[in-house]
Amino acid sequence: MKILALDTATQSCSVAIVDDGLLLAELTRANVKTHSRHIMDLIETVCLAADLSVRDVDGFAVTIGPGSFTGLRIGISTIKGLAFSLSKPVAGVSSLDALAWQCAQSAYLICPLLDARKKEVYTGRYRFKNDELKRDVSEKVVSPAEAVSGIWEPSIFVGNAAQMYREKIAAKLGELAHFASQGQHTIRASSIAWLSIPGFHRKQTEDVALLVPHYIRKPDAEIKS
Repeated sequence: MKILALDTATQSCSVAIVDDGLLLAELTRANVKTHSRHIMDLIETVCLAADLSVRDVDGFAVTIGPGSFTGLRIGISTIKGLAFSLSKPVAGVSSLDALAWQCAQSAYLICPLLDARKKEVYTGRYRFKNDELKRDVSEKVVSPAEAVSGIWEPSIFVGNAAQMYREKIAAKLGELAHFASQGQHTIRASSIAWLSIPGFHRKQTEDVALLVPHYIRKPDAEIKS
């Protein structure tokens, strides 16, 4: 099954096409200021590299959050437009799940951290057991100190906020704190694709009309109103 996956949850933008167990093509651009200017070009480039047309894919997968409010809206609206026009199914995937997946082979507690601004982070806790990624703590938005509170075991931290607050985390947890390698902190669209495949096989996909970002925290415009 050929899946085209897209991530725009942070400043990076990533597109990939996988065919079940095979990665056909992937392209990630870091520090993209305006995702809307680049998404269709990236999709076209990845399709060309995979020797496919976007019409050839069997379904789409996209990050639904948490993350950048604007980035998530752009990515989801792009995928919804393609899905509607081509009558293809869509799977929504958590950006924290994707980061945790990128550390899935670790025996440690997996703690993805994404910058939520306002000196807060989006976080959750995961374990990889019996070849499956399991969420240990629900997604939430908290201060960096709260994100590491109650950790009494070796843990691996991944994500842009893990890089931002690395010194504070290490000071708090000492030898219990481990950090993903440099290349793992950026969400890869292939991770989104791999996580979506079981749902596609079970025909558990989204209602495209109802697919919306999962912000966790309300946008500032809603808070002020």
